[in-house]
Amino acid sequence: MSLLILAKGFTLTLSMIMPIGTQNSMLINQGINQNHHKMTAALFVLYDALLISIGVLGGSILLSQNATLFNMLTWGGIIFLSVYGLLSMKSAFSQSKSTPDTVLKKKSAKIVFLTTLAVTFLNPHAYIDTVMVIGSVGGQYSDDAKVYFLIGCVLGSLTWFSCLALGAAKLSKQLSIPKVKMTIDIIIALVMWLVAWSLFNTWMAR
Repeated sequence: MSLLILAKGFTLTLSMIMPIGTQNSMLINQGINQNHHKMTAALFVLYDALLISIGVLGGSILLSQNATLFNMLTWGGIIFLSVYGLLSMKSAFSQSKSTPDTVLKKKSAKIVFLTTLAVTFLNPHAYIDTVMVIGSVGGQYSDDAKVYFLIGCVLGSLTWFSCLALGAAKLSKQLSIPKVKMTIDIIIALVMWLVAWSLFNTWMAR
């Protein structure tokens, strides 16, 4: 029974975080540039564990009932994602001016850390997926069962982000070819704008 609950947490978390989003997009870029990608993956796992724990302990109810908090998160997310998309699109078209010998400008650990905070905690979808959806499921369990569920969730997050970071780094030479990198940046920009648009539609519907 315990292993079944652990497996449920593992698979549910994977299903929530595997679709491309802000965290995955950032991690792919960090992996391609081999720029603190392992640290980025570890931080995302930590953030997921924190948010899921909050949800399991009852945070999902607070978030769903607090309109002011919802509005702040939504508009913060819309603004951030729109800007993130613009920067990604700018990066895409700057690729045409680069050469194979161009040295990639790597961000400092501090900048990477601050960006991980922004792409996670300024993105309302992160709260919906972790606090509300996963947290609500975990909140149905009691005592030891909750612990096994949380362990499964953390293992799911750890597995996905580790594979994504290491995979992008391993394929960095192929993925950093200007035309390929340009395509990736354009896709990331479009995803960011699509998420921002979906947040706006959600806000309008309330």
